[in-house]
Amino acid sequence: MASYLQVDNLTKSFGDLLLFENLSFGIAEGQRIGLIAKNGTGKTTLLNILTGREDYDSGEVVYRNGLRVGYLDQNPEYPAHLTVLEACNSSDNELRAKQVLTRFKITDLNQKVGELSGGQLKRVALASVLITEPDLLILDEPTNHLDLEMTEWLEEYLSRSNMTLLMVTHDRYFLDRVCSEIIEIDNKQLYPYKGNYHYYLEKRQERIETQNTEFERDNNLFRKELEWMRRQPQARATKAKSRIDSFYELEKKVQQDRTQGNVKLDVKASYIGNKIFEAQHVSKSFGDLKIVEDFDYTFARYEKMGIIGNNGTGKSTFIKMLVGEELPDKGGFDIGETVTFGYYSQSGLQFDEGMKVIDVVRNIAEVIDLGGGKKLTASQFLQHFLFTPEKQHHFVHKLSGGEKRRLYLCTVLIKNPNFLVLDEPTNDLDIVTLNILEEYLAAFKGCVIVVSHDRYFMDKVVDHLLVFKGQGNIRDFPGNYTQYRNTLGNTENGARCTEKSEAQTVNRVPLHREPSKKLTFNEKRELEALDKEIPALEAEQVLLEKELSSGVLSNEDLMQKSQRISQIIEELDEKTLRWLELSEKN
Repeated sequence: MASYLQVDNLTKSFGDLLLFENLSFGIAEGQRIGLIAKNGTGKTTLLNILTGREDYDSGEVVYRNGLRVGYLDQNPEYPAHLTVLEACNSSDNELRAKQVLTRFKITDLNQKVGELSGGQLKRVALASVLITEPDLLILDEPTNHLDLEMTEWLEEYLSRSNMTLLMVTHDRYFLDRVCSEIIEIDNKQLYPYKGNYHYYLEKRQERIETQNTEFERDNNLFRKELEWMRRQPQARATKAKSRIDSFYELEKKVQQDRTQGNVKLDVKASYIGNKIFEAQHVSKSFGDLKIVEDFDYTFARYEKMGIIGNNGTGKSTFIKMLVGEELPDKGGFDIGETVTFGYYSQSGLQFDEGMKVIDVVRNIAEVIDLGGGKKLTASQFLQHFLFTPEKQHHFVHKLSGGEKRRLYLCTVLIKNPNFLVLDEPTNDLDIVTLNILEEYLAAFKGCVIVVSHDRYFMDKVVDHLLVFKGQGNIRDFPGNYTQYRNTLGNTENGARCTEKSEAQTVNRVPLHREPSKKLTFNEKRELEALDKEIPALEAEQVLLEKELSSGVLSNEDLMQKSQRISQIIEELDEKTLRWLELSEKN
């Protein structure tokens, strides 16, 4: 394989903060590499160095001559006056640009960039990179702000593409299905893994167990050497100098190892009663856009619900109504007296950038009561969130985006809520933090509502979904995200998943439904028609996908067939859900 990029002995620091030291790795043609590291350890900085946006202290970065490199910034920016088409810089490839933008559901190509939402802007930036068909594609959090449908399309596109990839992402399904190699930056060093995300998890655990064994050995040696040092007179002999030097090196290593660890979310929920909340005939619209319409729902104690749907269908507005930040047009929410919300909003807490991390928490509480007589100071509490005593005295503006998100999560949990409402909590969090957060939520003795585009996170946390279809159409699905997708992809298998999920959640109070009735004559005919229409649409989709990847279609045919696939996906979604409704009554 031809070498595309070689990095040798790369070192980068910001003042006294050393991000990484003497990193060396290469990228060859055809490799698909995922980059993993904790927040604040230099993932985005490394990508900026590789793309020439940032300088480095020492080392070497060498690309193959003539290599075309495409880079997706984590937070893309364009001049506000540009149109969508101009932002894509597609003067030489306008037809392909229109095709890709259409697939990303960007249809108004003359719309100004300044008028786009965050999700729309991310899709335009992705289209702009993909249009150029680079030899090496570097992606920084490509799925942030994308809805599930767009994420799955991009996943499939990259899986079938022959582009060489280097990417940072917290989306573990995306990472597992697109990348075949992982490189991890940990403790300023780089560790390569020749396999996908699941392989990485296994091998990383083996590495940690080995390191723990070494740490115990070093710790025991350090205690013995410390005892020896204390026994020595002040004027030590020259022959002991090498041992003394070794002691100080060992001391430095042991202290460094002690600072390594995972976020530990050990916060107890306050008591929550049997009555949680009831949505009573809730309606909300913005002009012609319906968010919910005459919506009824009774939420159960300890329920863990996920909310999914395309961007713009009203997910965030719904939870803002629940926590009282937005008023419904009609109806309302009857919330239990013992409910204490902990709301983690998508926009995040607006910190005073000039404050120190420790002061952000102290402004909420000096001492945190964990229950059972256990208390923590603000500093001790922050250490559970991987903020070392040194980091606690950093100013907020020095934190990375992920570290700010972690601090925000800290300020939510410090109040001991018993009902967590999390709107896109996974954006900008590193994978280590996500794993710990998932474990915490799984054991959380309270209620949870999560709005997220992270499929892996949803599968591990929720047992039930509300699917926002748009224009007030909300569907109840008893299961996690993968079960829901399996239902859409294969109605027969999906129906079995639904039955199994319903059996596992019999204690949950479902949506208020009319008593089950048998199918009418017209409904029987509708169900028979759907039994034929759904397989036909699936077969057409497979055929179109083969034709689109054949490379023999004209530009006009490419546009038409791309638009037809989008229509098929929407039709399958609607028809499959209708099939499930009718099947339940059959």
